[in-house]
Amino acid sequence: MARTREFDEEKVLDAAMQLFWEKGYEATSLSDLTARMGITRPSIYSAFGDKKELFETALRKYTMARASEMRTKLQSNPSVKEAFRTFFEDVIAEEYSEGLSRGCFCINTMVELAPHDEKFEILTREHQMYLSVIFQETIERGIKSGELKAVEDAKALAQALLTSLIGLTVILKSRPQRAFVDNTLEVTLSLLK
Repeated sequence: MARTREFDEEKVLDAAMQLFWEKGYEATSLSDLTARMGITRPSIYSAFGDKKELFETALRKYTMARASEMRTKLQSNPSVKEAFRTFFEDVIAEEYSEGLSRGCFCINTMVELAPHDEKFEILTREHQMYLSVIFQETIERGIKSGELKAVEDAKALAQALLTSLIGLTVILKSRPQRAFVDNTLEVTLSLLK
């Protein structure tokens, strides 16, 4: 008869996700994971598989939550321009307010693992494409309402904004001067006409 797990799987997965997000895949040891998750190695293997499988599960949890959060933020403001401004400003404020600049877990993975691991290349690219669709839907809502001028290619505009977000998230890890970031944001948002 199978034993019942004596831990909250979602809670320990969240602990692993936070640790991987802080340290990355390579710098996180199994000892780090057992200490943070509060469970033994056999329990990790039994519940999640090996370290790579645990990382993938944590990344999938993050990307689903992040996409849902992004969609909610962009849809909650009736003004598309203000929705994008608030969204980008929140990303910036979060990075400057935290003691530890973690960036985006998915983007960190894109930089660390995607260049040499096909599974994570695909996973991170899928997340980018999904976020691009969320941006495109928001832009199309703005065009439909008349707030934004009709553009030839809403998809290309969404991809440009997403690329700017990814670049901004990466550069924020080095804590550039705030004026540099603010100027970049204004130029990025000027794409929304």
